[in-house]
Amino acid sequence: MPAGHRGSWFVADGEGADDLPRVYCFAHAGGNVRTFLRWQAELDGAARVTGVVMPGRAHRYEEPPPADVGEYADGAAAAITEASAGRPFVLFGHSLGALVAFEVARRLAGAAELRHLVASAASAPSLLPSARVVEAAALEGRAFAEAAGFFGGLPPEILANEELHHLLLPVMQADFRLVARYRYRPAAPLPVGISLLNGLDDPHIKAAGLGPWDVESVQPVRRLWSPGGHFYFENRPRAVTDVLRELVAREVAAPVSPGHSELMI
Repeated sequence: MPAGHRGSWFVADGEGADDLPRVYCFAHAGGNVRTFLRWQAELDGAARVTGVVMPGRAHRYEEPPPADVGEYADGAAAAITEASAGRPFVLFGHSLGALVAFEVARRLAGAAELRHLVASAASAPSLLPSARVVEAAALEGRAFAEAAGFFGGLPPEILANEELHHLLLPVMQADFRLVARYRYRPAAPLPVGISLLNGLDDPHIKAAGLGPWDVESVQPVRRLWSPGGHFYFENRPRAVTDVLRELVAREVAAPVSPGHSELMI
């Protein structure tokens, strides 16, 4: 049974293994961070997958949601600092989660425990929010559902069932608006490496949108491509877990500077 309690920032699968490095995961717009806990078995005891729960979501549903990405990142960074207790960790985020993980990494840039940032399905922060996200965030009802469907996060049966829209779309719409309010601020590059994971058929992410990531780290930014779309890992979780396991082994046990690469995973 995943662990977590009201007011807690984190959920994790099982108990114990407190000495393991952490992989802190941030979900996409409308996503349930608990889905990342399924990756625990794939990591073969290399690290403990830990989901970061946004205020206003899951067991924190009674708390007010963050006003913007910066407020979310402030709280998450403080919680990770308190919870890390000297354990090294990697940050992973998908789509909206990648943007939040990046801002958390900025806030934790001086922490020795921070070893790497993995940004999945996200253009460079300096290019965000995209015009498509801003336009979608301003829509309501079916129009928003159809716009959000471009990213692949809504199954066709939900898009077609308007009775489900009022139940399922408000959280996703709130998350889209969170991204739409984001304003990038230039800052010193991160002292840790960044790995970019993306689907080759993702209609929202193109190679040109990844270029500006290069200025966000003092190390060469690594690009890894996988078959699939925006949610390329749904049927191929190892597209992510193989990378996470390799990073933990390399950056935690024997940190080295990664070389720039364009890889298929």
